Amino acid sequence: MGVSGSGKTVIGRLLADRLGMPFLDADDLHSAENVLKMRLGRPLTDTDRAPWLQAVAGEIARTTVDGQGMVVACSALKRAYRDRLRVSAPGLRLVHLAGPPGLIRRRLEARTGHFMPVILLDNQLATLEPPEADERPLVIDLALPPDKIVERIVAALPPAP
Repeated sequence: MGVSGSGKTVIGRLLADRLGMPFLDADDLHSAENVLKMRLGRPLTDTDRAPWLQAVAGEIARTTVDGQGMVVACSALKRAYRDRLRVSAPGLRLVHLAGPPGLIRRRLEARTGHFMPVILLDNQLATLEPPEADERPLVIDLALPPDKIVERIVAALPPAP
C-alpha cells in the first residue's frame, strides 16, 4: 500500500515472483470513468472508489478461498478501505511503502504511461491514513533498492507451512 509513485507495482511484482504467487495491480480494476477522472487531475471520492474496492476485495477473496493467496498492489490510503479488504482476507498483511514526498514527486515526474498525474500527489498524501499498530503493518522506506525491500518483506512473513 501507499500513494501513487511509492513503488507498489514494482515491489509487488518482485515479491509475487519471489513467493511464487499471483500478482494483482489494483489499478487494473479501476473503471474507465475513474481512470479518466484521475487522468484529468480530479481526485476520486469514496463513492468513486467503492466499486473498485469491491472488485479488489473480490479478487482477494477468490484467491483466499483457493488457498493460493496473492500479492496485491493497492493504494489502500484510508483505514476504511483496508478494513473493507480485510473482510475478504482477515489475515491480510499490509506493507506500507512510505517515504519523503519529494522523492515520490520526482518518481511521478519521471514516470511515463500511467494515468495518475503528479498533480494528484498532494491529495493522496492528505488522504493517506498511515496504518495503525493493530493493522500489523510492515512499514518500509521506499527509498531502499527494490531487492532490499523485497528481502525485508520476505523476512517479516511467517514461515510457509
